[in-house]
Amino acid sequence: MERYPTVAEVTDAARRLVARFPATAVLRPVGTSRAGRPVLMLSVGHGPHHVLVVAGPHPDEPVGGASALALAERVARGESLSAATDPALVTWDIILCLDPDGAALSEAGQEGEAGEAGEAGEADSEGAPPAPTPTLKSYYGTTYRPIAAEQPEWAPIVGHHLPESQALFDVIDDLRPVLQCSLHSTDVGGTWVQLTGDLPGLAAPFEKSAADLGIPLQHGTYDALYWENPSPAVYVLPPPDSTGRLAAGSENIGRSTWCAPQRYGGVTAIVEVPLWAADPTEDLSPYPRPHQALRDLTELVLTGGRQVTAVLDRARPFLPPAEENPLRRVVEWMSDGLYALVAESWAPLARQIASAPPTEHPLTTAHITALNIVARRQPLRAAGLLLRLLKASDAPAAGPLHTELDDLFTTWCTDFERSLGLRPVPIPHQVEHQTRTVLACAESALKAAR
Repeated sequence: MERYPTVAEVTDAARRLVARFPATAVLRPVGTSRAGRPVLMLSVGHGPHHVLVVAGPHPDEPVGGASALALAERVARGESLSAATDPALVTWDIILCLDPDGAALSEAGQEGEAGEAGEAGEADSEGAPPAPTPTLKSYYGTTYRPIAAEQPEWAPIVGHHLPESQALFDVIDDLRPVLQCSLHSTDVGGTWVQLTGDLPGLAAPFEKSAADLGIPLQHGTYDALYWENPSPAVYVLPPPDSTGRLAAGSENIGRSTWCAPQRYGGVTAIVEVPLWAADPTEDLSPYPRPHQALRDLTELVLTGGRQVTAVLDRARPFLPPAEENPLRRVVEWMSDGLYALVAESWAPLARQIASAPPTEHPLTTAHITALNIVARRQPLRAAGLLLRLLKASDAPAAGPLHTELDDLFTTWCTDFERSLGLRPVPIPHQVEHQTRTVLACAESALKAAR
């Protein structure tokens, strides 16, 4: 597998699987997106216990569709039959793409951009064009991630109602799954799992899979800075009254689709795999000057945000209105305090360092690396979207602004790759690790349910 499948390709593959296994598999719509696209669910098996898998919750996280197909294929074939893959015990319900509108915007950004992604390999035996080698620049320059209020899993947290969110809530209420697995990928870093409840026995197979496939574990993550951490790179949501341990903006996480299965005794696992590995994410050595590092990273995200916003300020007169253009909405949303929110979210870490005895080093290299990644990521996301807007504009000022921002964008991407020694994780390894982790989660959840 040299590239990620599109939503259309995932759907076609699901239809072919149903045709091959008509007694085991069924494909049906469970909702409709804001733009009228179907939200489809592939169910495999006929057992009384339901495992719900959600692919495509974020359109800039492309591995989920491929992992969803791999899971469906294994269950339909009955490969390595176990409790989790026994069709008489479990029904796997797989939402093929929760945000098809966002996926369409990401896929549109990638069309015609293949030549900018890097050098390509040789054509295959049938003469098909080779897949370009991905780079950070091609990734951030083509993908799209909506504002929080337009992310189906996250919108309920910020008080917004989306039809895609409601479709998922309805599926959860109907199926009452023992486990929900949300298939995510991170641009840069290591692999980790976030849980809404403990899954005993997950740690060993998760760690073994990562080691076998050369994927680093992420010890410390911006997404779960203050969550419980019972085993390496596994984070469990703290109790509801622990709002001070939640990341900024997630205080109402109990409203999310992640927490909905708890009403029926179910657990949600958010399974993250990296597109590019950064090995320092598993370095547990004490970081020598953590307080200075936090100051530097704060300045990094705020300076990058200011530089993108300065270009945005000059481009606003000729950009399409935010209410009509989702890319513009994201860039404006990020410029309106998001960079500061990111920096402020690790203020408790600074206080922790300040109160620690001089001989203690409360932050590891892995912790600082995780924050380094998010500090670089935010300005890059905004810059990539703004470059797309400038490229599409015929205003005379658009070209010079595009050149100015592209120079910054290229420098940031190059520095990101070099400073953390990034290496691409082969797509088959991403898919295999995510698939193995989901199956391990299911084995654990089923033991608890029986």
